[in-house]
Amino acid sequence: METTETPAPEARTNRRGRRSRQEILDAAARVMSVRGYAGTSMSALAKETGLPKSAFYHHFESKAGLLSAVMEQGAHAFFDAMREAHRNPPQDGTPRERLRWYLRRTGEVMENGEEFLRLLLVLVMSREAAEAPEALRTVITVRDEGRAYMAHMIRSSFQDEGEETAAKIAEALAPFGMAGYDGAFVALQSEGGRPASAWMDQLADSMAALGEAIAKAG
Repeated sequence: METTETPAPEARTNRRGRRSRQEILDAAARVMSVRGYAGTSMSALAKETGLPKSAFYHHFESKAGLLSAVMEQGAHAFFDAMREAHRNPPQDGTPRERLRWYLRRTGEVMENGEEFLRLLLVLVMSREAAEAPEALRTVITVRDEGRAYMAHMIRSSFQDEGEETAAKIAEALAPFGMAGYDGAFVALQSEGGRPASAWMDQLADSMAALGEAIAKAG
């Protein structure tokens, strides 16, 4: 007869600790993305999770530390999703077709990462992250990495123009692409009914036209 070993008390405690930490992070991401950092109290999070406030301070030394952890987790998930979405990019087609491929998949990541992106934009547009230096560093890192990722998509789309020209186009258009992506996200939140793919196609078409003009100008 087989016997089932009962987990040691320490193992059960560790599992409960990991679970409660994740519950806190998930709740904080939900609430902060709606109320912002300043508008989110520990009392509200305790009510949301059903956990005592002591659990929050057990896992995170402060509210600022919690925000930093939320942003770090969100950033990892977002860029992991981006890398997965952009596996096996097309090698054929026009720059416009390639950009549409990249940006449509980027739009899918946008739709699945709304909480993180909403909180990110709130922190970008406010001074709230200044209270949490580690979170502020994460915000800056995410924006820098996002810009670099946009440049990579543009450069890959214009690869047939030659490495130097593709790099020139990417450098010129990456900030515009980021602004368009931000605007598309805001539109997705405020103008219901239109899918992200529609905004991404328009952004791809605009960037392709600008890139073609830069290539033609030499």
